[in-house]
Amino acid sequence: MKYGRIRDTMAKKIKYGKITIVIFLTALIWIWSDLALDETLADRSAEVAIDESADPKLWVSFDQAPTADIRITLSGPHAAIASESRRLREGQIRRFVLDIVQEGMNKPGDYPLRLLPFLQKDKQIKQLGLKVESCEPKLLSVNVVELVKKSLTVECFNENGVSLKPESIEPSKIDMFVPENRRTAQVRLSRREIEQARLNALERKPYIELAEGQIREAAEPVRIKMPPEPDSLSDATVKVTKLGIALSPNLQGRYKVEITNMPEVIGPISIRATPSAKQAYEGMRYQVILEIDDEDTKLKDGRRELVYNFPEEFVGKDEIRLNQPRVQANFRLVELSTESP
Repeated sequence: MKYGRIRDTMAKKIKYGKITIVIFLTALIWIWSDLALDETLADRSAEVAIDESADPKLWVSFDQAPTADIRITLSGPHAAIASESRRLREGQIRRFVLDIVQEGMNKPGDYPLRLLPFLQKDKQIKQLGLKVESCEPKLLSVNVVELVKKSLTVECFNENGVSLKPESIEPSKIDMFVPENRRTAQVRLSRREIEQARLNALERKPYIELAEGQIREAAEPVRIKMPPEPDSLSDATVKVTKLGIALSPNLQGRYKVEITNMPEVIGPISIRATPSAKQAYEGMRYQVILEIDDEDTKLKDGRRELVYNFPEEFVGKDEIRLNQPRVQANFRLVELSTESP
């Protein structure tokens, strides 16, 4: 009788144990099934950027911009979607990098990039178990421009874009791959850096601006030494009496120049100069000149800094300087009709 009771008790324990295991396994299956279901993260911000390690002989952009803002919809397991949502809340938007060699765009020209297939083959997205379901826009325009190696004169500016006259820049010219019409590279110095350069030569890398917000640095730095602060110049304002336009001979008679920000272009000019230098500048036929190149015919809207036509004799003696940021002229070239009126 005693053994019978023990046997019944053990049977009940085994039965209860089996039931507990079955319940536990069932719960695990439901949890796994729930996690295995794909979730969607719709209409989120992302960007496509150019691979900066691309061929230095090429300038690659999205309509002259280094990145393109896009919207994407993602799908994937709960854990991956939750992690991506957390990244977005923290301000870390998803970034896709365009490798022009991999996409077969490593020759000069304009290319349409079908965005969805490009995004869907992203390795990092695949590693996270995510999939790009849709995107806007559907296409991006990729512009690839061939650059040429040129020797550029190095110019120096302060943090406000005002031209500086260094005592020396060594070397005074640097080699870079740049657009055909580029002639100079620049270095910008803060007020503190200018004061440091008056005492000891300062090393800085020159750069060019390919487009607004898109710069390219030289491989090597230059050494800049600034002269002692001049005390013979005073602040002055000069009115622009006439704007000069230097048009290439190839364009003369074929195009006219329309300037869309004329009030800025012919606005008063702030300078630092000696009295005689100011008087000579006021007497110049053109105080400012806009240079137009043959390549500008390819642009829908052009933009170029004005040339301040300071008298050479006073520039050589450092008796006149621009005391404001250089003004940029916004212009377009309008082809003249070849038909008789």
